[in-house]
Amino acid sequence: MRKQQGMTLIGMVIVAFIAGIFVLAGLRLTPIYLEYMNVDSAMKSMKRDLDGSNAGPAQIRTALERRFDIDNVKSLRARDIKVERTANGYMVNAAYESRAPFIANVYFLVDFNKSVEVVR
Repeated sequence: MRKQQGMTLIGMVIVAFIAGIFVLAGLRLTPIYLEYMNVDSAMKSMKRDLDGSNAGPAQIRTALERRFDIDNVKSLRARDIKVERTANGYMVNAAYESRAPFIANVYFLVDFNKSVEVVR
């Protein structure tokens, strides 16, 4: 008697369903992480441009707002950024959450926190 090998149709449907869930999760989370990379890039560029220029909180927020507009950042505004004075300059902290719908009333909630120090 020969043994049969391979997957049944039901097995393949189950594997395809599970793989589909992971693909859908990736499709929903990719834009959130791409936007975070834009926020990270904007903050690093702002730091590079304003280091040593004796910039104040208003100039920091203005520079970030311009970069956020260019990079199409929607989930974060410059007024949501915390700018705190330190001994060397200003600590700029962007802490925010992003939500992405998954299936029905299930959402992904992703928490981001990025800080840079602008030296006077």
